[in-house]
Amino acid sequence: MTEPGGPPLSLPASVGVVNVGLPLFADAVAEQGAPVITVDWRVPAGGHPAEVAALGRLYGIHAERIEVANAEVIRRLDQGIPLLTGVTTVAAAAPGLPSATLLHCGPAVDYADAPDPLRRSMQAAAVAEGWAVGPEQADGLLGRGEIGLSPANAHRVVLPMATALGAGAPLYELTNEAGGTTAYAPISQGPGEVAWFGCATEASIARLVFLREVAAPVIRRIVERAGPLDVLALAAQAVAMGDDVHVRTQAATNLLIREWLPQLAGLGGRDSAAFARFLAGNHLFFLTLAMGAARSLTEWAAQVPGSSIVTSMARNGTTFGVRLPGSDRWFLAEAPEVGHALYYPGQGPETSARDIGDSAVLELCGLGAAAAGGSPAVAQLLGGHMGAAADLTGRLAAVSAGRSSRFKIPVQDNIGTPLGVDVRKVVELGTTPAVTTGILHRSAGTGQVGAGVAEAPLGCFADALADLDRRLTGTGEPAGPGTPDAPGG
Repeated sequence: MTEPGGPPLSLPASVGVVNVGLPLFADAVAEQGAPVITVDWRVPAGGHPAEVAALGRLYGIHAERIEVANAEVIRRLDQGIPLLTGVTTVAAAAPGLPSATLLHCGPAVDYADAPDPLRRSMQAAAVAEGWAVGPEQADGLLGRGEIGLSPANAHRVVLPMATALGAGAPLYELTNEAGGTTAYAPISQGPGEVAWFGCATEASIARLVFLREVAAPVIRRIVERAGPLDVLALAAQAVAMGDDVHVRTQAATNLLIREWLPQLAGLGGRDSAAFARFLAGNHLFFLTLAMGAARSLTEWAAQVPGSSIVTSMARNGTTFGVRLPGSDRWFLAEAPEVGHALYYPGQGPETSARDIGDSAVLELCGLGAAAAGGSPAVAQLLGGHMGAAADLTGRLAAVSAGRSSRFKIPVQDNIGTPLGVDVRKVVELGTTPAVTTGILHRSAGTGQVGAGVAEAPLGCFADALADLDRRLTGTGEPAGPGTPDAPGG
């Protein structure tokens, strides 16, 4: 169309296209031989008005305050140096814990609502403590509330998979001197017929007793002789060797054995020999050390008010919970199934329990799925392709506020692993963190059935975002089904 009296309109000989949104249109243009650039844009927060409005404020009037707080949280997560300084017990780490009370993984849960693997682990722990003569009696005591329950995170303790522990159970003590924070984690029970895999058997109970009576005293003597251990320095070496330090900890465990071998050899005695045999057969041994180290960092980071970085992420097999700094409020959603899984023969989704354990603290500190891009073991869970493992790390990078200077991925040009999951980005993009994890049998009490990748549910992050908006704006009541992380709760 031309203006009256004006020159005729001429069309360009070639056209380049910028396509925003649906890739279908870009594909059609490309098929016609025209240059096209696709912009992956979507409506923020799925277009939910309340979440879009909250994001507007958190990226707007509150942005400067949040960015300052986030920078400090990232610094603490990245630069804290957790040291293994000793071995203690649950009773010493949680002195206010009521008698006959078990610590358990994840947010608070009643015995009736706990999944089968966690109930079995609770039964085994009760028997190991001498509170019951067998799992059946322990089940009755727990069902009637005569044995109490408390979430381990309320006591700065992190527990892997379906772990429950009583007062006499041994714990590593991990101290982050820069932040003045201390966290605790159990000695790894190892593979096989064990309570943290949801087994309540004579063998699983015997393993708990072995850790208390044999392994803990030996480790205590090793640490006394060797001095404090920089746990994450070993983890950094292990990442460079193909560990994600979550589903695969072989390299980290081997590095630790090399570190402790001179002291262990010097101790001598039957207990040392028994512990050495246990250590040699436990490729998962380093996992709990890494978890405790990460928990000491998130404890420090959680003291920074006004941050949008997630500092707690835990599962009890029934619910999945997150917390933000400056608040003890958990925001909960249903625990997810574990997907992208590699199963043992005869096992599959129909036999698999939901995602469980406190080990997702590792993903918050640059390990686990954050380090998947350099881990052939994680690639196996995703069809054997390293590109898929790199995509898993990219998923976390998309919702993270920084990069680790400690953990580097050699096959990705030594780039730092993603660090600091930002709840604003999670809700804006609708992309939740992924967690590399083991899978337990849903109901048979037979232990591990495979390993895979769990995708965190979005709802708890949306509720945490709303609560952050409320706290910074100073109006309204807490949003979502939040629950305080109180001992005994």
